[in-house]
Amino acid sequence: MPPTVITGLDGSPESLAAAEWAAHEARLRGLPLTLLHALEDWTPSYGLAALSGAEFDPARWAGSLLREVAGELSEEHPGLEIRTEQVEGRPVERLVAAAKEGEVLVLGSRGLGTLSGFLTGSVSMSVLARAERPVVLVRAGEQAGRAQPPARAGGGRRPEEAYGDVVLGVDLSRPCDELFAFAFEAAAARGARLRVVHGWSLPPLFGYDPAAVDPRHVTDLATREAVALTDALRPWCGKHPGVPVDEQCVVGRPGEHLTEAAATASLLVVGRRARRSVIGARLGPVTHAVLHHAGAPVAVVPHG
Repeated sequence: MPPTVITGLDGSPESLAAAEWAAHEARLRGLPLTLLHALEDWTPSYGLAALSGAEFDPARWAGSLLREVAGELSEEHPGLEIRTEQVEGRPVERLVAAAKEGEVLVLGSRGLGTLSGFLTGSVSMSVLARAERPVVLVRAGEQAGRAQPPARAGGGRRPEEAYGDVVLGVDLSRPCDELFAFAFEAAAARGARLRVVHGWSLPPLFGYDPAAVDPRHVTDLATREAVALTDALRPWCGKHPGVPVDEQCVVGRPGEHLTEAAATASLLVVGRRARRSVIGARLGPVTHAVLHHAGAPVAVVPHG
C-alpha cells in the first residue's frame, strides 16, 4: 500500500478538527488521506440524532459518519484522494497498527483552555507512546496550523506568509535524524521557516557557586553547543536549501522554551525514544510538557 496520511475519526469535534488538519497535510504532501474508524461495542456520544423507535446500529452510524466527513473534505480539498476504512477492535491497537502503514497519523485532542494546549486522553497517550511512525495531535478548532490565506485564482501553492514557523526541539545527546527529516520536510512543504531549539544545561557543579564560575567558561560552553547544532544541521540544510533555518541554543527547561517558540508556529515537532522499558513505552518529560501547554499542533516523532 502506498503511504497515506491517516486520521482516527469518532465523530467528536476533536476528531473532526484532526480530519481537517490531516486533509490539509495530505494535500501538502501529495498523499492520499485515510479516514479510520475503529468499531467497538460502544455507543458514541457525538453526532447522534435520536431515532424514534429505531435501534441504534454502530456499524451503520460509523459508515454514515465516514461518508459524510469524506464528502465534506472532498468539497474543501478538490482532487484529494480520500479513503475510508472501518475496522473492528480496540481503538488503541487499531490506530497503532494503522500507523505502521501510514506516513503520519493524526489524532484529535481537547484543549485545556484558551491559553494552553492539550488534554490528552488515554487513547491518545497510549497511541503516542507506542506508534512507530510520527503522530500529530490537533486541538478542536485548530485551523490546520496556518493563518487563513488569501484566495488565489487557478489554485496553486499557498503563499509563504500563510504559515507560521515549524519549530523543532532537539537534544543533541541523542540521535536526531528522524526528527530532522520530518521537520525539514514539513517546513519545505509549507514554504515555512524552520526554527530549531536545542536546550542544554550547565554542569551540576555550576549550581554550587555560580558567582565563582568564570563567565568565559560559560561562553565557551554556549559556543560549543551552538557549533554542535550547526554541524548536526549542515547536511539537512544541504538537502533542503530552500528552507530558511533559525538556530537557537537555550539554557533551561526545554519544554518552556519550546512552548514559547510554538506560540505562533504552524507545527511543533518533538521526539520520543522508540524503545520499550520493563514498564512499557513512555513519553519523555519534554514531550509531556509541550503536549499539555503548546498552542500549535504537536508532532511526536519516534527516533533512535
